[in-house]
Amino acid sequence: MTEPFWIEIAVQTPAHSQVGGLLSYRSLQALQPGQLVRVPLGQRDVLGVVWSVSPTAPDLPPSSVRDVSSVLQGLAPLDDAWRQLVQFSAQYYQRSLGEVALSALPPQLRDLSSEQLARRLKKQNTERAVQTTPGPALSPEQSAVLDQMAQGTGPFLLFGSTGSGKTEVYLQAVERMLAADPQAQALLMVPEINLTPQLEERVQARFGTEAVVSMHSGMTPAQRLKGWLAAHAGHARIVLGTRMAIFASMPHLQLIVVDEEHDPSYKQQEGARYSARDLAVYRGRLQNAPVLLASATPSLESWHLSRPATEGDPGGRYQRLLMPSRIGTALLPKVRRVDMNKQPRRTVLSTQLVAAIQERVERGEQCMLLLNRRGYAPVLHCADCGWKSECKHCSAFRVFHKIDRTLRCHHCGLTERVPRACPECGNADIAPIGRGTEQLEEHLGELLAHVLRPDGHPVRIARIDADSTRLKGALESQLAQVHSGEVDVLVGTQMIAKGHDFRRITLVAAVNPDTALFSSDFRAPERLFALLMQAAGRAGRDAAQSATSEMWVQTFHPTHALFEALKKHDYPAFAASELAERTAADLPPISHQALLRADARTQEAAQALLNAARETLEAQLSADPATADLVLQVSVYPAVPMSMQRVADVERAQMLLESPNRMALQKMLWHLHSVLHQVRSQPEHKGVIRWLVDVDPQAI
Repeated sequence: MTEPFWIEIAVQTPAHSQVGGLLSYRSLQALQPGQLVRVPLGQRDVLGVVWSVSPTAPDLPPSSVRDVSSVLQGLAPLDDAWRQLVQFSAQYYQRSLGEVALSALPPQLRDLSSEQLARRLKKQNTERAVQTTPGPALSPEQSAVLDQMAQGTGPFLLFGSTGSGKTEVYLQAVERMLAADPQAQALLMVPEINLTPQLEERVQARFGTEAVVSMHSGMTPAQRLKGWLAAHAGHARIVLGTRMAIFASMPHLQLIVVDEEHDPSYKQQEGARYSARDLAVYRGRLQNAPVLLASATPSLESWHLSRPATEGDPGGRYQRLLMPSRIGTALLPKVRRVDMNKQPRRTVLSTQLVAAIQERVERGEQCMLLLNRRGYAPVLHCADCGWKSECKHCSAFRVFHKIDRTLRCHHCGLTERVPRACPECGNADIAPIGRGTEQLEEHLGELLAHVLRPDGHPVRIARIDADSTRLKGALESQLAQVHSGEVDVLVGTQMIAKGHDFRRITLVAAVNPDTALFSSDFRAPERLFALLMQAAGRAGRDAAQSATSEMWVQTFHPTHALFEALKKHDYPAFAASELAERTAADLPPISHQALLRADARTQEAAQALLNAARETLEAQLSADPATADLVLQVSVYPAVPMSMQRVADVERAQMLLESPNRMALQKMLWHLHSVLHQVRSQPEHKGVIRWLVDVDPQAI
């Protein structure tokens, strides 16, 4: 009789079950690590990834080890580098290996039989040919950057101003790599789905449609599977995607590009809370592939890691590449600050800004207004009794949307018709407070009602935000209208500030950016500066109009250091002052953080679990000489309510862990894991719904 093989398999298990590791199965045929199999788990058959194969039986009663049900034939095993990436991600971000491995595979794979998979593989286009259309001539700065990349090993941080031609540098780097090796693959990452189509068009026009596949959450399950199979087989030479694409199986990966690397969208906000940018750097090291991070406003983490060596400081691990000039003769827009303290109370748009917009529209130019708040007004209010449109399920106000006369909670989705009178006192005179993009659009329409375009037609105003682009294809058609010149004034949230190449916009205005200056989140100024620099970069991209292009900022704090740096388009000055503040306060990137969050029926129950875990952890570590120094190296702060304390009737609390030593923080989290299981099982913590760990959190 043939001796069985003992197989360790990664399967999807619930995040906080104690079945977090690999499970043992038996197989009569020899399997390879990385093969996909179906195995029994409880009452059902599930997809699993073979992690290791052993001829010796595990230390378990033979009756408890079940047989592998079937093997998915026709697929090459997932390679060592992919499995190492998954294993590192699971360990670093404190999730189960099976959860990370299975969520990295296309969902449709879980339901396919070997026969169905064989049919899919038959239909595959196995063509690897790349047709390269030559790109434009390079500027001296672009050529210098490509030469530096050819001579170095990376990771590289490309710091290039908006409009300096960073995309052309990626495309040339991809072109050189593909030409040098007929199997090589490249991964191009963008932060958001709405930036994928325009880059996809450009990449396909350059390298042919067969060579390129996209990966993002807006695709159908069938599209995702088709793209994944093409990348895994090596037929797709270029994978273009959002953060999920970092886990694409690419056996011949030789270049990774992370565009707009500073963008918080690269951090996953549920499940395994990984940073795709940080994993890109790790994956590049694993697969010996150069990594190019690029931004006009790099994250302070990457900026710090690319600092040049000085006396007493060996410098960072990244190589900084510079492209300070815009392509051709295009200039960066002039920044103008409006002191809102000198405007009449409750002014939304200053008279100077309205006059400037009118002048541009009459000349046939386009303007863009940025306001990071959708809806008509953030809150409805009764002046008689003080009632406000609070959400009964969240610690937030419901936003007034005038278009459909609703009050909508942007956190739990609760939507109700606007009441005819105050629900508390019956006063019919309830009024909106504050302004959102809907109201700004309406207000602009009134202010510019008399203004005519050069062709004699009235001004056309459009709004782009999460509400106006809810329907499939809405964003594409609205952006097309801006590009074709059908829109004169574009109003929107940060969606419109990133990455779009609007050729006719000559004026950009930030209507009310002050809230981020004094936020409790230490990253808020960094995000605001990046957003304003990105927004400014939308103006004057056409060299002929760049000399007269402007960025307007309406603020009550015109002399703030952030606006001083913005006026000079001086990111290095802003980064230096922010890093000095972070160093003084021991905040990232100088230190490393993790958040432990608990969700419960009551705030008391959420905080009680966190504080009990903290006390138990510190007592256990202090009692053992081998771990006692961890308590000194890692600060664990008492539990506090989250800034958004209640969402959908669930109370949320958090506990911050901080250390100058990343390894010490990881060890502490490893010990914390078993303590949480131990504490959670105690009867007094019954009210806790779930807990989660967020390593390197982007918001606190």
